[in-house]
Amino acid sequence: MKTIQVESTLHKGIRRIKLEFAYDSEVIEKIKSIEGCKWSKTLRCWHLPYTDSSIEELYKMQDEMILRIPGMEYLINEKKSRYFDRKLSHEKLVLLNSLQRYMEVHRYSERTINTYIDAIRTFLSYFKEKKAEEITPEDVTDFNFRYVIGNNFSASYQNQIISSIKLLYRNILKRDLIINEIKRPLLGRSLPNIFSVEEVELLLRKTVNIKHKAMLSLIYACGLRRGELINLRINSIDSKRKVLVIRGGKGKKDRVVPLPESLIIMLREYYKFYRPLMWLFEGIEKGRQYSEASLREVFEGAKERAKISKKMTLHSLRHSYATHLLENGVDLRYIQELLGHNSSKTTEIYTHVTRKSIERIKSPFENLKLT
Repeated sequence: MKTIQVESTLHKGIRRIKLEFAYDSEVIEKIKSIEGCKWSKTLRCWHLPYTDSSIEELYKMQDEMILRIPGMEYLINEKKSRYFDRKLSHEKLVLLNSLQRYMEVHRYSERTINTYIDAIRTFLSYFKEKKAEEITPEDVTDFNFRYVIGNNFSASYQNQIISSIKLLYRNILKRDLIINEIKRPLLGRSLPNIFSVEEVELLLRKTVNIKHKAMLSLIYACGLRRGELINLRINSIDSKRKVLVIRGGKGKKDRVVPLPESLIIMLREYYKFYRPLMWLFEGIEKGRQYSEASLREVFEGAKERAKISKKMTLHSLRHSYATHLLENGVDLRYIQELLGHNSSKTTEIYTHVTRKSIERIKSPFENLKLT
């Protein structure tokens, strides 16, 4: 089944629906028929206006072409940009640009910059008749209650709004807008989905293409995020030391992880066949990185061939790596370092899903005498 990954994004300051999918001429012709559809050289993807009509057209495509469109529910639930006109005055646009420059200079990730800028654009346009300097803590409370909570937006979006407002006022306007009384929402703890070792073996055995197998193997063998895999260069592999050097991971951090000998052999075989020029994994065009959409397609195809019906994502391979390390007795502090986590609290979630820890617990049911 064909898959189109959709998400909302900012392109040249305007909210758009970003479409990512493996090359398919039939899909391309269909989305080009949607009004306002454009190709972006910078984003390297097709994108649509962030409107109800665009979403309705995507829905029709699902039925007509038997498509999977992950992210559709997000677009429906997070319709932030369509509640009111988000055009800003020149003064507020200057402020928005100043915030963006500040974040770029301080090396915030591109995703964080886009998220914060989008949140502040919404916040400032909500107060159409007020200058930014005139907005009071009471106004922020009203915005939080009427707009964020009133429209049932997610707790994570509420957190992003609060963080972005604080950053704007403290670092750009040099004014501490006292909004501490706005409590950050409690985020529920959801346990990661985990593959068993047997399922990982099956997934990889069912992946015949050597490039696809090498990509999925690296994610599991080294606990990589998908962006980290795509950003690997040929010289990221140090076969003499048997390590993989990951540069510019989340939080702009570098780290080194051990590379299994068997995987080094697989990567040599892959390299002899494909001969990438710069990036370790390249797309059809030499010298261009493999796309996230194609990587997701590879994973979904492998999962389908392995007949694994559990709700899993590509990131589940990274979760499985951490969990299996813990089950094999590796210290949590080492796992934190291998995963590139800032806080041990992030890594501790894996203690809740390790099979061996759970198996040691004796259920009180075993003490019942039922016969």
